[in-house]
Amino acid sequence: MENALYYGDNLDIMQRYLPDESIDLVYLDPPFKSSQNYNILFKEQNGSRAASQIRAFEDTWTWDHEDEEIYADIVTKGGKVADAMQAFRTFLGPCDMLAYLVMMAPRLVELWRVMKPTASIYLHCDPTASHYLKMLMDSVFIPNNFVNEIIWPRLTASKAQTSGYGRTHDVILFYRKSADFLFNQPTRPLSDRRIKQHYSKVEESSGRRYMLADFTQAGAGPARKFGDRIIAPPAHKHWIWSQERIDEAMKTGRLVFTNPNVPRLKRYLDETRGDLVEDVWRDILPINAMSKERLGYPTQKPEALLERIIQASSNESDLVLDPFCGCGTTIAAAQKLGRRWIGIDITHLAITLMKNRLADAFGDRVSYEVIGEPVSVPDAAALAASDPYQFQWWALGLVEARPVEQKKGADKGIDGRIIFQGDAVGKFEQVILSVKAGHTGRDHVHSLRGVVDRENAAIGVLISMQEPTRPMKEEAVTAGFFESKTWGKRYPKIQLLTVADILAGKKIEMPPIKQVGATFKKAERFRGDKSEQLKLSDHE
Repeated sequence: MENALYYGDNLDIMQRYLPDESIDLVYLDPPFKSSQNYNILFKEQNGSRAASQIRAFEDTWTWDHEDEEIYADIVTKGGKVADAMQAFRTFLGPCDMLAYLVMMAPRLVELWRVMKPTASIYLHCDPTASHYLKMLMDSVFIPNNFVNEIIWPRLTASKAQTSGYGRTHDVILFYRKSADFLFNQPTRPLSDRRIKQHYSKVEESSGRRYMLADFTQAGAGPARKFGDRIIAPPAHKHWIWSQERIDEAMKTGRLVFTNPNVPRLKRYLDETRGDLVEDVWRDILPINAMSKERLGYPTQKPEALLERIIQASSNESDLVLDPFCGCGTTIAAAQKLGRRWIGIDITHLAITLMKNRLADAFGDRVSYEVIGEPVSVPDAAALAASDPYQFQWWALGLVEARPVEQKKGADKGIDGRIIFQGDAVGKFEQVILSVKAGHTGRDHVHSLRGVVDRENAAIGVLISMQEPTRPMKEEAVTAGFFESKTWGKRYPKIQLLTVADILAGKKIEMPPIKQVGATFKKAERFRGDKSEQLKLSDHE
């Protein structure tokens, strides 16, 4: 299997497209049952401090008839997962937390199915649900396959709490598929303080820093010859090297005697791999507001976090899966590290963000399929009929427009915007977009003209499923033109585009967009130098 982005419900996608035992590593960062609404923030391109936003998803859960049906299906199948879910229901009753666990249970079962015997899974969550998820994971992967509960501080400082201590960390549950799992022990660079404390000695002949380490380990062992002396190890200890290695070390000066009968081993700083990474990851900082890495997506995690996980639990060319892909940090990190990847998300906005991120970071050096997005007019019509809001996001993504938050009773006739540099320095112009999935007529064009005038916009675009009628075209033509002195061109003030036009490659007629007016914040370009890219995130 090769790189792919899937639009749709990850349970359905996994069941339809992913074979048994095909995945080398799974990372998932599902909604936490935090009872919050998450908005995507778009930095304003006119330099203002304000930010517009659109709701990406609602992390709220309520028990309903659908949950009851899924619960019944899980219990009917029997097994440890069914036992766990029945225990949860007895303990919790039908509530929002049980609804969340009912959503997660069949997805974890599918993830177990698609994982290779050598694969691992990292489930990123917070303390709101981590204890329940650990029990659910135990029922799917069995307790013996639990490896670690990793603590990652998602905040560097907490807000004042009315009761209790500050809540600053997330939990990452690390499980293996079997005892034969792949694990490349990660290390981190030694701190300056640790170097000064432990590698305080400097070899005169070479200038190399070193420390003197214990040359014994627990367990009785024989005496060894050190030069012209035979020295027995302390009681219940043994020398860590064979006689042959000791002879070589004596010749090269690797063994030092601080006491006539106590050999010590020279460990050079330039030979150490660093400290072994433990289960509290304080060295990977969250993405702050000024970081180059920040794209504005809710719950975005630093690439350094995913790079550590991917390097530890996969090798180059292995296949990495993220079934809750969001803005695509997992797939970006996997691409950098030479892994194949699969990302799944249920919103077209996320798919659009991922495509932009991959294009910005890797250009033509990345190839992948997008599966589940409309590729024809009938496909688009089906999406419009099933989910008009997702259709709107998809259509706006085709023309690289920023979606606009829609609120009930407050429709201002604007579905999307594109910002571009105007003729004067510091002046920005906008394109207003309106998306219509159903019947369209002259009134829609007339309304768009009114919105363009009200917003003092340069251009208005109506995207529709239907071909524009003659009266619609007449209404558009009479709106006149927007003139760009910078580019020496005139552009139709009101433009009519159909989905068929856009799929055929037709573009909005407008001045070119410079980076300063980009719709989405650009991801940092990947230069292909792993020695630079594998550093910790830039938290400037």
